[in-house]
Amino acid sequence: MKKGILLSLSALSAIMVVGCGNQETTLIFSEVGVPTSDVEKRSILASNKVTIDEKEHAIGYNTILRSGDVVGGGTYGLVYDKHGDAVKAKDGSLKISNSNDFASLIKKENKLFMVSHFETRPAAMYITELNQNKETGKLTPVWTKNIDFSAYHGLWVPCAGSVTPWNTHLGSEEYPPDASKVDEDGNIDDYYAPMAAYVGGDLKALNPYDYGWVTEVSVLNTKGDVSVQKHFSMGRFAHELAYVMPDRKTAYLSDDGTNGVFYKFVADSAGNLTSGRLYAAKWKQTSSSNGGSADISWVDLGHASDTQIKAALDAKTKFGDIFEVANREANNSCPSGFLATNWANTNECLKIKAGMEVIASRLESGRYAGMKGATTEFSKMEGITYNPQKKEMYMSLSRVEKGMEDNHKRGKPNDKYDKGGSNDIKLPWNYCGTVFKMTLSGYNITKMTGLISGTPMTKDASGNSCELDNISMPDNLTFIPKTGTLIIGEDTSYHQNDMIWAYHLKDKKLTRIQTTPYGSETTSPYYYPNINGFGYLMSVVQHPYGESDQDKVQNPDEKRAYTGYIGPFPVIQ
Repeated sequence: MKKGILLSLSALSAIMVVGCGNQETTLIFSEVGVPTSDVEKRSILASNKVTIDEKEHAIGYNTILRSGDVVGGGTYGLVYDKHGDAVKAKDGSLKISNSNDFASLIKKENKLFMVSHFETRPAAMYITELNQNKETGKLTPVWTKNIDFSAYHGLWVPCAGSVTPWNTHLGSEEYPPDASKVDEDGNIDDYYAPMAAYVGGDLKALNPYDYGWVTEVSVLNTKGDVSVQKHFSMGRFAHELAYVMPDRKTAYLSDDGTNGVFYKFVADSAGNLTSGRLYAAKWKQTSSSNGGSADISWVDLGHASDTQIKAALDAKTKFGDIFEVANREANNSCPSGFLATNWANTNECLKIKAGMEVIASRLESGRYAGMKGATTEFSKMEGITYNPQKKEMYMSLSRVEKGMEDNHKRGKPNDKYDKGGSNDIKLPWNYCGTVFKMTLSGYNITKMTGLISGTPMTKDASGNSCELDNISMPDNLTFIPKTGTLIIGEDTSYHQNDMIWAYHLKDKKLTRIQTTPYGSETTSPYYYPNINGFGYLMSVVQHPYGESDQDKVQNPDEKRAYTGYIGPFPVIQ
């Protein structure tokens, strides 16, 4: 594997200094170049050195498992149905997902475990026991096994995640089916149909409201037994991830849809996400420059508990049990008694049926938020992370487009994504995306300000349409404490090879620290500052050759995804 080249301090302009009392920590990654040769474009390239307080440490990309690997009797990424039987593909082969996504590291007494997502329909989640070399910190798998979600009717498209302050895995279900489109035969469209494999092919056995939730996995003991939950109190939508703040009650939730909503959840009790109040952001724009800025207020969507919403799921509540629907008037207004919403570009007139407000707020969180006047124009909200030194947060939006524009689509006049909504966000189109800084009062976000945006360019011969020395469609984020280092991953179709960056808050400079093979995306970089004396930057490479350059595959093994990490790092004091 090729390694990055350690650049001089002046070449990198990459000093990161954050005061912590009288102590300062500097961190410099070696830079990875843009892949140019075919060999480089097939490889995972990663920084081979990091300099911390002028001392060099060897690092690199380390694979823990690839999809399809067999260890301890388990096949990593093999998909199972509700009976615990392996799902088969159309050709009769076993269905093994190459859509590895977020993987957490969870300590339990003297053992270390990894909980991993596989972003498919049906989905999979795995627990793996890891061995940590006491001298080098290298992580290797001992065994792996599927986590059973049959009590919740299976798992749907688990995307990114986080680790709670109480050391549990917090996952997500992205892009749930639209319950308003289910017909009498249980069909929605081809997107819904693959989930039928979980229930033996019977679409009527599926309830679309069973999917689209925050998931929580607790490792119970050193044997690796787990308990699983879906948190219905936190709302249903295209969850990218939920991030719990240090107060152990406030969580921020990103919606990876088009015309989406930014949510805040405040739990009733610290360390317990089973009940609480859900809020939706209202954007009051203050500037359209440098990625945009806004004051943020919060629309109260009400209180609910998991138990309360589960009762509605058990009763097989349908869309028509919650809402009446009316057509728009000629002037695009709604008839008397109906409220407008343009969540997910639906442009609907809805009336909530008597006594169904709480159910609507959780089963149809986006529609309800729009009816209550929240902003429903965010485009593909992705990663969220927290800087404990500055007490500020960051969130990436992979594209600034559609509802985020002012009656435009892709830079051209088109009111489709603002029609019927409040048109709160009015920013210039930028398909390369923006990372926002979010200002806090306590643990309440009050402002969003563009921190760094990608730069469009004329498409080159390799298909790159965003500048190669800048971010493109930023995805998940993580923060390295005490260093002022924000890590930015990409999920982009505008860089031929997706990249992970270190962004240095002090000097506002980027350092490229990883690139991934053709057609793959970087998923869920997540930093662990101290696991038994070592730091790890988790990094997953999803579906190589899956989004582009399929014709370049030389053998099937190349398509297997990677779950691994950059490191190990020393503990940063």
